[in-house]
Amino acid sequence: MSRRPTSAIPTVYYAIFGIYEPLMTVLGCFGALADPKSTHDSQAPWPDNKPPAGPLATATLVTIIQLAHVCALVGLINLFVLRAARKHLASQPALQETLVHALLTPLLVGDVVHVVLTLWALDPSERWAVMSWSPLLSLTVFAGLSLLVPRMMWHAGIGRYMHSRDAVEGEANAKKCQ
Repeated sequence: MSRRPTSAIPTVYYAIFGIYEPLMTVLGCFGALADPKSTHDSQAPWPDNKPPAGPLATATLVTIIQLAHVCALVGLINLFVLRAARKHLASQPALQETLVHALLTPLLVGDVVHVVLTLWALDPSERWAVMSWSPLLSLTVFAGLSLLVPRMMWHAGIGRYMHSRDAVEGEANAKKCQ
């Protein structure tokens, strides 16, 4: 008989969403702060592979920095919420699952929309010419997929506690009565 999972955020998911994602978003923010012009210019292919010369317009600079900050903030929210859920709700996996579901569901939607909009924004002739993408564009799409797939797995209940499947008989009946 196989053991039932006892955590809605076991180590593998915590490592992905509570360590990898925050680290990636914070480092991305630092990169954008350190060199916003390169961050801007490497987002997508330029005609003739020549980005515009000169400094960024102030509005563009502010937008790049604000976007980088929001990305880092989302990563840090993951870190703190998942850490608290693991620490303080370890003995209440159903509640832990509810909280983690509330965090990961909008992020799953965001992952899908982010990848779709990134591809949509590219010129149709460049959209599927993956080998011509800039390193940053490639990183953006593939990092997005590296979070999208595990989030889908989490929602499918793979490798984690899922109350509807893993609750012991008494817990399942108590949940139905509420």
